Amino acid sequence: MSRIVLASGNKAKLEELRALLSQKQVELLSQNDFAVEAADETGLSFVENALLKARHACRETGLAAIADDSGLEVDALDGAPGIYSARYAKCDSPEADAENNLKLLAAMEQIPEDERTARFQCAIVLMRHAADPMPLICQGSWEGRILFQPRGVNGFGYDPLFFVPAENRTSAELPPTRKNMLSHRAQAIEKLLSCWNYPH
Repeated sequence: MSRIVLASGNKAKLEELRALLSQKQVELLSQNDFAVEAADETGLSFVENALLKARHACRETGLAAIADDSGLEVDALDGAPGIYSARYAKCDSPEADAENNLKLLAAMEQIPEDERTARFQCAIVLMRHAADPMPLICQGSWEGRILFQPRGVNGFGYDPLFFVPAENRTSAELPPTRKNMLSHRAQAIEKLLSCWNYPH
Protein backbone atom coordinates (compact mmCIF):
# COMPACT_ATOMS: atom_id res chain seq x y z
CA MET A 1 0.00 0.00 0.00
CA SER A 2 1.39 3.39 -1.02
CA ARG A 3 1.74 6.06 1.63
CA ILE A 4 0.65 9.53 0.54
CA VAL A 5 0.60 12.63 2.70
CA LEU A 6 -2.29 15.06 2.67
CA ALA A 7 -0.90 18.58 2.67
CA SER A 8 -3.33 19.72 5.35
CA GLY A 9 -3.89 19.40 9.07
CA ASN A 10 -7.68 19.65 8.71
CA LYS A 11 -9.14 16.49 10.29
CA ALA A 12 -12.51 16.83 8.56
CA LYS A 13 -10.83 17.19 5.18
CA LEU A 14 -8.61 14.17 5.93
CA GLU A 15 -11.61 11.94 6.69
CA GLU A 16 -13.49 13.21 3.65
CA LEU A 17 -10.56 12.48 1.34
CA ARG A 18 -9.91 9.09 2.93
CA ALA A 19 -13.49 8.12 2.14
CA LEU A 20 -13.20 9.41 -1.42
CA LEU A 21 -9.90 7.55 -1.98
CA SER A 22 -11.02 4.31 -0.31
CA GLN A 23 -11.05 2.45 -3.65
CA LYS A 24 -7.32 3.00 -4.10
CA GLN A 25 -4.62 1.03 -2.30
CA VAL A 26 -3.21 4.07 -0.51
CA GLU A 27 -2.68 5.05 3.09
CA LEU A 28 -3.50 8.74 3.36
CA LEU A 29 -1.66 10.42 6.21
CA SER A 30 -1.92 13.94 7.56
CA GLN A 31 1.06 16.24 7.34
CA ASN A 32 0.47 16.69 11.09
CA ASP A 33 1.72 13.11 11.52
CA PHE A 34 5.12 14.41 10.40
CA ALA A 35 4.97 17.71 12.34
CA VAL A 36 4.93 19.59 9.03
CA GLU A 37 3.85 23.19 9.39
CA ALA A 38 1.42 24.69 6.91
CA ALA A 39 2.90 26.06 3.71
CA ASP A 40 2.73 29.76 2.98
CA GLU A 41 -0.22 30.17 0.63
CA THR A 42 1.16 33.02 -1.45
CA GLY A 43 -0.50 32.01 -4.73
CA LEU A 44 -3.20 34.09 -6.38
CA SER A 45 -5.31 31.12 -7.49
CA PHE A 46 -6.56 27.83 -6.09
CA VAL A 47 -4.22 25.93 -8.43
CA GLU A 48 -1.14 27.91 -7.37
CA ASN A 49 -1.86 27.37 -3.69
CA ALA A 50 -2.52 23.63 -4.14
CA LEU A 51 0.82 23.28 -5.91
CA LEU A 52 2.63 25.21 -3.18
CA LYS A 53 1.11 23.02 -0.47
CA ALA A 54 1.79 19.74 -2.27
CA ARG A 55 5.41 20.62 -3.04
CA HIS A 56 5.99 21.70 0.57
CA ALA A 57 4.56 18.44 1.94
CA CYS A 58 6.65 16.36 -0.50
CA ARG A 59 9.80 18.22 0.42
CA GLU A 60 9.23 17.91 4.17
CA THR A 61 8.17 14.24 4.26
CA GLY A 62 9.84 12.62 1.25
CA LEU A 63 6.46 11.14 0.28
CA ALA A 64 4.08 11.78 -2.56
CA ALA A 65 1.50 14.37 -1.60
CA ILE A 66 -2.08 15.31 -2.31
CA ALA A 67 -3.09 18.91 -1.74
CA ASP A 68 -6.28 20.72 -2.41
CA ASP A 69 -7.09 24.36 -2.31
CA SER A 70 -10.74 25.09 -2.21
CA GLY A 71 -13.06 27.87 -1.33
CA LEU A 72 -16.29 29.67 -1.89
CA GLU A 73 -16.92 32.08 -4.77
CA VAL A 74 -19.88 34.42 -4.26
CA ASP A 75 -20.98 36.24 -7.40
CA ALA A 76 -22.41 39.27 -5.58
CA LEU A 77 -19.05 39.72 -3.82
CA ASP A 78 -17.01 39.57 -7.04
CA GLY A 79 -15.81 36.07 -6.23
CA ALA A 80 -14.95 36.68 -2.57
CA PRO A 81 -13.99 35.11 -0.26
CA GLY A 82 -12.31 32.96 -2.94
CA ILE A 83 -8.78 31.84 -2.13
CA TYR A 84 -9.11 33.58 1.24
CA SER A 85 -12.15 31.50 2.28
CA ALA A 86 -10.46 29.83 5.27
CA ARG A 87 -9.01 33.16 6.42
CA TYR A 88 -11.93 35.41 5.52
CA ALA A 89 -12.54 36.66 9.07
CA LYS A 90 -8.81 36.61 9.89
CA CYS A 91 -9.50 34.28 12.82
CA ASP A 92 -7.07 31.49 13.79
CA SER A 93 -9.11 30.06 16.65
CA PRO A 94 -11.33 26.96 16.65
CA GLU A 95 -14.19 29.41 16.04
CA ALA A 96 -12.84 30.36 12.59
CA ASP A 97 -15.65 28.62 10.68
CA ALA A 98 -18.32 30.42 12.70
CA GLU A 99 -16.55 33.76 12.35
CA ASN A 100 -16.16 33.30 8.59
CA ASN A 101 -19.86 32.51 8.28
CA LEU A 102 -20.82 35.57 10.32
CA LYS A 103 -18.66 37.81 8.14
CA LEU A 104 -20.19 36.33 4.99
CA LEU A 105 -23.72 36.85 6.29
CA ALA A 106 -22.91 40.47 7.14
CA ALA A 107 -21.43 41.07 3.68
CA MET A 108 -24.53 39.52 2.06
CA GLU A 109 -27.11 41.18 4.30
CA GLN A 110 -28.53 43.47 1.58
CA ILE A 111 -28.25 40.96 -1.29
CA PRO A 112 -31.65 39.65 -2.47
CA GLU A 113 -32.25 35.93 -2.80
CA ASP A 114 -32.06 35.80 -6.59
CA GLU A 115 -28.60 37.39 -6.51
CA ARG A 116 -27.06 35.06 -3.91
CA THR A 117 -25.55 32.58 -6.39
CA ALA A 118 -22.26 30.99 -5.40
CA ARG A 119 -20.12 27.95 -5.96
CA PHE A 120 -17.52 25.94 -4.15
CA GLN A 121 -14.32 25.53 -6.16
CA CYS A 122 -11.63 22.91 -5.66
CA ALA A 123 -8.24 22.42 -7.25
CA ILE A 124 -6.56 19.17 -6.24
CA VAL A 125 -2.96 18.20 -6.96
CA LEU A 126 -1.17 14.85 -6.80
CA MET A 127 2.61 15.33 -6.75
CA ARG A 128 4.91 12.30 -6.77
CA HIS A 129 7.90 14.17 -5.35
CA ALA A 130 8.97 17.75 -4.73
CA ALA A 131 10.61 18.04 -8.17
CA ASP A 132 7.72 16.43 -10.05
CA PRO A 133 7.66 18.25 -13.41
CA MET A 134 4.15 17.06 -14.28
CA PRO A 135 1.89 16.96 -11.22
CA LEU A 136 -1.65 15.81 -11.77
CA ILE A 137 -4.08 18.75 -11.41
CA CYS A 138 -7.86 18.34 -11.33
CA GLN A 139 -10.69 20.80 -10.70
CA GLY A 140 -14.29 20.61 -9.48
CA SER A 141 -17.11 23.14 -9.01
CA TRP A 142 -20.35 22.86 -7.04
CA GLU A 143 -23.12 25.38 -7.73
CA GLY A 144 -25.50 26.70 -5.08
CA ARG A 145 -26.58 29.84 -3.30
CA ILE A 146 -26.02 31.51 0.05
CA LEU A 147 -28.80 31.40 2.63
CA PHE A 148 -29.74 34.18 5.05
CA GLN A 149 -29.05 31.94 8.05
CA PRO A 150 -27.21 28.65 8.64
CA ARG A 151 -28.90 25.24 8.48
CA GLY A 152 -27.51 21.81 9.30
CA VAL A 153 -24.73 20.39 11.45
CA ASN A 154 -22.69 18.21 9.07
CA GLY A 155 -19.54 19.18 7.24
CA PHE A 156 -17.42 22.22 7.99
CA GLY A 157 -16.62 25.69 6.72
CA TYR A 158 -19.43 27.37 4.81
CA ASP A 159 -21.50 24.18 4.49
CA PRO A 160 -24.37 25.48 6.72
CA LEU A 161 -24.88 28.51 4.44
CA PHE A 162 -24.44 26.76 1.09
CA PHE A 163 -27.84 25.73 -0.26
CA VAL A 164 -27.93 23.08 -2.99
CA PRO A 165 -31.17 23.62 -4.99
CA ALA A 166 -31.17 20.14 -6.58
CA GLU A 167 -31.14 18.59 -3.09
CA ASN A 168 -33.33 21.25 -1.42
CA ARG A 169 -30.86 21.18 1.46
CA THR A 170 -27.67 22.85 2.54
CA SER A 171 -24.37 21.05 2.28
CA ALA A 172 -24.47 20.77 6.08
CA GLU A 173 -27.85 19.00 5.90
CA LEU A 174 -26.61 16.36 3.49
CA PRO A 175 -25.42 13.01 4.83
CA PRO A 176 -21.64 12.73 4.37
CA THR A 177 -22.10 9.91 1.85
CA ARG A 178 -24.33 12.12 -0.30
CA LYS A 179 -22.02 15.12 -0.02
CA ASN A 180 -19.13 12.90 -1.10
CA MET A 181 -21.02 12.18 -4.33
CA LEU A 182 -21.80 15.81 -5.17
CA SER A 183 -19.23 18.20 -3.77
CA HIS A 184 -16.56 20.19 -5.56
CA ARG A 185 -13.93 18.05 -3.84
CA ALA A 186 -15.73 14.85 -4.86
CA GLN A 187 -15.81 16.04 -8.49
CA ALA A 188 -12.10 16.89 -8.44
CA ILE A 189 -11.26 13.54 -6.81
CA GLU A 190 -13.38 11.67 -9.39
CA LYS A 191 -11.31 13.26 -12.15
CA LEU A 192 -8.12 12.43 -10.24
CA LEU A 193 -9.14 8.78 -9.91
CA SER A 194 -10.06 8.55 -13.59
CA CYS A 195 -6.48 9.31 -14.61
CA TRP A 196 -4.69 7.94 -11.52
CA ASN A 197 -1.43 6.24 -12.45
CA TYR A 198 0.41 6.48 -9.14
CA PRO A 199 2.77 4.84 -8.49
CA HIS A 200 4.44 4.31 -11.85
